[in-house]
Amino acid sequence: MQKQERLERTVAGEPVDRAPVALWRHFPGDDQRYSDLARSTLDFQNAYDWDFLRVMPSRLFQVVDYGIQDIWRGDLRGWREVSKRAIRRSLDWTDLRPLSPARGALARQVECLRLLSQALASEKVPLLQTVYSPFVQAMQLAGRQKTLRDLRLRADRLRTGLNHLTESTIRFLDALRKLPGIAGIFLVTAAASHDVMPAEEYAAKILPHIKSIFAALPPHWWLNIVQVGGTAPMLRLFSQLPAQALHWEARANSGELAEVKTFFPGAVCGGLHDYDDLLQGSPALLSSVIHDALIQTESRRFILAGSGAGYVSTPLSNYRAVRSIVESQA
Repeated sequence: MQKQERLERTVAGEPVDRAPVALWRHFPGDDQRYSDLARSTLDFQNAYDWDFLRVMPSRLFQVVDYGIQDIWRGDLRGWREVSKRAIRRSLDWTDLRPLSPARGALARQVECLRLLSQALASEKVPLLQTVYSPFVQAMQLAGRQKTLRDLRLRADRLRTGLNHLTESTIRFLDALRKLPGIAGIFLVTAAASHDVMPAEEYAAKILPHIKSIFAALPPHWWLNIVQVGGTAPMLRLFSQLPAQALHWEARANSGELAEVKTFFPGAVCGGLHDYDDLLQGSPALLSSVIHDALIQTESRRFILAGSGAGYVSTPLSNYRAVRSIVESQA
C-alpha cells in the first residue's frame, strides 16, 4: 500500500495494511542553511522510510527576521535559545508587519521545501511543513510570561501583532502551494492547556487566528495535523478544526487515544513518549508500548508518532526498532 493511500484510509477509518508511522527531530546547525537542512532531512527519511516527512526547520524560522538573536547551546531537542527578544514593550506589537516569503528565513525555507519535493518526487513521500501558530510566534518574540500578561492586560495591542503574524504565516504557506509533494502542515500550538487558561479565553482570543490559517490552506493539501501542547490539552476545542489528525503527548496505556477518537472524526497521532520511550527506552520496551497503542486504537484512525519535537540524541537503534516493529505487527 502506498503512503498516501495508507494515510488517507487511516484518516477515513478504513482498513489499512499497517498503522502509518512517522518520527521526526530537529537538525541544529544544519537548520541555518536551507540546503544542509534539506540534505539532513532527506537522509533521515531515506534511512527510516516514514509514512510522511515532517520538515523541521529552526523553531524560530518564522520570526527570526523580526530581529531576534538566537543560538543553539546544546539543547537535546535541537531548540535554539533566544538571546535577544524583538518585543520589549506592549506597544511593540503594533509595530510588527507581515514578512515576505520572498526574502530572509521564509524564503530559505521555501527553497528547502523545493529541494525536498524534487528529491522525493519519484517516491511520493508526503511532506508536512512545520508551522508555528501566531501565538507561539508571539511567545518567541516576547517570551512566554510577557505574552500571557499582554493577553490579559494589553489584548488590543497583542491582537494587532497576532493579526500581522497570521498574515505573515498565510503568505508563507501561499508561497508553498504550487510545490509538488506537499501534503499539508504540522501546526504547533501553545498555551492551549486547561492549566494555562480557560478554554473560553483561548477560543476567543487565540483560536480565531488558527482558524484563519486553516481557511487559507490550499484545498489539495490533504493531511494537516495540529499539535496541541500542554499537560491538559484542549483537545475538544481543536476537534472543531478541519484537520485530518490531532497530535498531543498521549501515552499508549492512558486510554486517551481511544477517548479522543470518540469526539474527533479524524486520526489520532502519537503513542510514543519522546523521552521515556524513544530516548531512554529499548527495542523491547518500544515493542510493548506500540502493541498497547495498537490494541487501544484497534489499529484504526491511528498514526504512530512521538510526543513532541523529538531528541537529537535518540538512539538510532530505537528509530530502526520502531520501523521494524510496525512492519512486524501489520
